[in-house]
Amino acid sequence: MPQHDIAADHRAGSGFAGWVVRRRILVVALAGALTVALLLVAAGALGALSLSRIAAPGSESDQARQMLADQFRTGPPNLILLVDAGAPGVDDPAVRRAAAELDRRLAGEPGVAETGSYWSRGDSPALRSRDGSQALILVRVPGEVNEARARVGELADRYAGESGPLTVRAGGQDEVFREIGAQARTDFLRAEAIVLPMVLLLLLLIYRRVALALLTLGVGVFATAGALAGLRMIAGVTEVSTFAANLALVMGLALGVDYCLFVIARYREELAAGNDIGESVVVAVRTAGRTVFFSGLTVATSLLALLLFPLSFLRSFGYAGILVVGSALVGSLVVLPAALALLGRRAAGPVRRRPVEQGRWFRVAQAVMRRPLLIGGAVLALVLLLASPALGLRFGLPDARILPAEASSRITADEIRDEFGQEESDALYLVARQAEGTPGARSTQYAEQLSRVDGVAQVDSAAGVHVEGRRVIPPGSDRFTAEGGTYLTVTPTQSALEGDIGALVDRVRAVPAPYDVIIGGSPAEMLDWRSALTERIPLVLGVILLLSFAVLHLATGSVLLPLKATLLNLLSLGVMFGVMVWVFQQGNLSGLLGFTPTGVLEASMPLLMFCIVYGLSMDYEVFIVSRIREEYLRTGDNELAVATGLQRTAPLVSTAAVVLALSFAVYATGGVVYLKMIGVGMAVAVLVDATVIRGILLPAFMRLAGRANWWVPAYGAARLLVSRQPR
Repeated sequence: MPQHDIAADHRAGSGFAGWVVRRRILVVALAGALTVALLLVAAGALGALSLSRIAAPGSESDQARQMLADQFRTGPPNLILLVDAGAPGVDDPAVRRAAAELDRRLAGEPGVAETGSYWSRGDSPALRSRDGSQALILVRVPGEVNEARARVGELADRYAGESGPLTVRAGGQDEVFREIGAQARTDFLRAEAIVLPMVLLLLLLIYRRVALALLTLGVGVFATAGALAGLRMIAGVTEVSTFAANLALVMGLALGVDYCLFVIARYREELAAGNDIGESVVVAVRTAGRTVFFSGLTVATSLLALLLFPLSFLRSFGYAGILVVGSALVGSLVVLPAALALLGRRAAGPVRRRPVEQGRWFRVAQAVMRRPLLIGGAVLALVLLLASPALGLRFGLPDARILPAEASSRITADEIRDEFGQEESDALYLVARQAEGTPGARSTQYAEQLSRVDGVAQVDSAAGVHVEGRRVIPPGSDRFTAEGGTYLTVTPTQSALEGDIGALVDRVRAVPAPYDVIIGGSPAEMLDWRSALTERIPLVLGVILLLSFAVLHLATGSVLLPLKATLLNLLSLGVMFGVMVWVFQQGNLSGLLGFTPTGVLEASMPLLMFCIVYGLSMDYEVFIVSRIREEYLRTGDNELAVATGLQRTAPLVSTAAVVLALSFAVYATGGVVYLKMIGVGMAVAVLVDATVIRGILLPAFMRLAGRANWWVPAYGAARLLVSRQPR
């Protein structure tokens, strides 16, 4: 056995890290086999993931959808065919015959439960364009979301194009979400092709060692593969969003690189101090590894809170986050130490020629601490200025403009928005399970009153079609009644859909009904989705703040430092929200980034980004403060400990932040606005947090707090974690 391996075994000790060193060949071999197995499972993950429909389980709109399906065999359409008749117009006899044939063929397709069109519904005004050259065919394809969307895609591909005198384009909610899912998968594969070589190049520049760069990238791949394989298995029992794969890729690589940087840096420090290989590995795991463990807990707790939402879209990111963190911890605390023991001194870094006191971050920290109020106050003012656009944050509902302008369903949606005064595919459904008497007679006055509501274009019911209080089409269909119940459809105007849809629903609900009704349809489902989201926000934020405080308190023993970390994290989040509002809500840089601003932000994305950024910010906090604490316990000098700890960790934190920011920034070039938001917002947030927040505001705060930073309460848990307190 080579001499350095004998020393490694001799010095390794009896703890877990020592066992890993002694069994390094076995651990690395098992890790390699496990990685291959995970990659094989992960290869099918993208096909197993999907974008669930926007629905809040158990909500009023969810009950309405179920009632419509069970009692009336109907529901909101999920495929729209926009039929362009050109100059002859939609009322031309030849056009009518071609449209009737098209409708008949669609109705006979397997999986199609229901169709309806301008021509089959008595020339319904809601299904006709303003100039009379276009009309709509609405199609409902029921079933499990993945199967339904696959069938919708098949129908869209088959029927789009020329059909006699007609030109047909496909759209609708499920077609939009199908294209979003496909675009997200394309963006994932494209990002993978860019991010992996980019990260490898950065690691080569950082380490100057090919073996260490490949090892660190391997841990990142291990973390990503573990998360994707786990998501594929979870998708077998519940819905998991396609976007969760994008998060798994970026965070898997980022956390793998992040954690490896700190463990390897400490290992190199110990080698440079004269320790042998085994002892260096054990010390690195005991010190940097402990920090990595607590750091992983902070990220996991922030993303774990997403599981408190009853919405599968957000829960998907909670699954992804927990799987990524768990895999990254195994890779950095088990596989990496074993590999370092094998590499031995080939992993050693360059000899440090300059004392810590001459380091850039040490000098920055000292300069800040000499004038903490002046410098800290100026930087705080700048941060607040960057965050100020967040005061204008407005939440809204998503539409097809999530997609790039060239997407086929986006083109269809834009044309309907421009050429139609209303959109029946986004109608509200007013459903009454029981309507005593004759539903048509009782619905007449109700439909008349509803059609007069501001923002309502048309009301369809058993009493006929009403527009502005007048019946324009007499009763002629029994589709609105079944088993003693009835329903009405209320078609909003385009301006109402683009305005405050919640106010429209309230106005509709305020009209006295002759029977008990519940409201469903796409707008109501989106509102219930948003309500389910906002109702849980206080609980989720409370859990994140409480658990992250507890983890940092356990890591440091301090009470003040977790409070300080919370305040600094909120500043980073403020900058992120400010950038999101300025760019994506107000539309600045929309031409450069290639998206269409809508004047609002969809509520789930800022909340998701809050959880991710808060966890990553606390991640950096744990790395820096843990090393500052170590220096303080060694010297008892608060200012020296802050400057030294910052010099030891800030270069690593800023390097990790650059890797993470570049990985996220790749998605800013993708096609889906959601991913652009994540890419831009997260890149800005992590860079500002790792540099301005931790490099300037942190030392300013800790200088002003002095020894109060290290006050430890008298109860046992904290005392046990703090080995000794300088006096």
